[in-house]
Amino acid sequence: MQKIEELLRFIESAPTSFHAIREGIRRLEGFTLLEECRKWKLEPGGRYVVTRNGSSLIAFVIPENAPVSFQMVASHSDSPMFKIKEHAETEVQGRYARLDTEAYGGMIMASWMDRPLSVAGRVVVRDDGRLVSRLVDMKDVTAVIPHVAIHMNRNVNDGFKYEMHKDMVPLWGDGHARGKFLEKVAEQAGCAEDDILGHDLFLYNCMPGVLWGMEQEFFSSPRIDNLECAFASLEAIREARNKDQVLVCAIFDNEEVGSTTRQGANASFLSDVLSRIAGGLGIDAGDLPAMLSRSFMVSADNAHATHPNHPEYADPENQVFMNEGVVIKHSANQKYTTDAVSQALFVDVCREAGVPVQHFANRSDMRGGSTLGNLSASHISVPTLDIGLAQLSMHSSFETAGSRDLDAMILAMQTFYTRRYRTLADGEMQILGS
Repeated sequence: MQKIEELLRFIESAPTSFHAIREGIRRLEGFTLLEECRKWKLEPGGRYVVTRNGSSLIAFVIPENAPVSFQMVASHSDSPMFKIKEHAETEVQGRYARLDTEAYGGMIMASWMDRPLSVAGRVVVRDDGRLVSRLVDMKDVTAVIPHVAIHMNRNVNDGFKYEMHKDMVPLWGDGHARGKFLEKVAEQAGCAEDDILGHDLFLYNCMPGVLWGMEQEFFSSPRIDNLECAFASLEAIREARNKDQVLVCAIFDNEEVGSTTRQGANASFLSDVLSRIAGGLGIDAGDLPAMLSRSFMVSADNAHATHPNHPEYADPENQVFMNEGVVIKHSANQKYTTDAVSQALFVDVCREAGVPVQHFANRSDMRGGSTLGNLSASHISVPTLDIGLAQLSMHSSFETAGSRDLDAMILAMQTFYTRRYRTLADGEMQILGS
């Protein structure tokens, strides 16, 4: 259970994507931090990490031998929450101070009501002639979104429709708090209020994660989707080595809002980094497409476990359960990128690792979600599959997953990173082992 406890600490220290990336870099001990705006000097056997916008990262390990391909795992750092607007404060009759917010990503609104909430994110401050980003996290309970009492809203249990601009406005103080929000943020940032020139601040659920069940077989926490897979990929690459493949761990921001940002999967970040790796190792630009065609990507984002109270929402023949292993996700419309070739390779990896595999597909008359695999593949054309771990309450402010699955995911990713193979022809590969 040690890894689960580490994951819960990681999640608690990562209330926003900016904090998740900072914590990810801390876990990548021994990796050299590169800057996109500077020239890179790469060495065989080197271990490197680069960030974009402070909310996405790509870590990579270069083999001692001349590389023949890339072995990649991609996940995302963001989760649904509330973004605080530029002019943040509103008041009610001089008695209440509230925060003006908007939804980031698709969320289960009711799960945010009557929860302890706090504020975190980044501010950009003027410091000795420079513009500097600083992370802030108030940590203590800062706000609550209160329900209307059932005596005043008798229909609340009859399919009530929440209005974002009215029902979901957080209360953060009484009338005396009016005008002091940015002052509080400045205290956290260690600067004067006037030095804050911009901010990306979010309201987040600050409840700590918990292990529970008869044998602590479950855990619940904010932001399991998708910090669980991001954590697993970081753990897998920390000590990973491969004789002739470049190992890549990519954690993108903004998946929950479509990934169409410079730091999202539907952008040039990954292709830019792979091109720079190839160039830095003396690989001709004309040889890069062939190298990519021999490469492979695992898109890791959690999957929907069969709900104990509503099993009818699951496809009866393709349902998955918590604590029963890694989930391979399938979709005919390619919302998930898995095909027969990518599935076969990863099933073989899991068999070597001794990791159980499950298969998920949405019920045929229900529209499911999507993830970052197909978006990333539109920029780098490599065989890809989508995997995840089974969880409940996806996009709730407090989600639930299986405690035993994390170790299975880490082991599968570690085995994937060390596995060697050769592409012999289109759709045909030779397994070389580790």
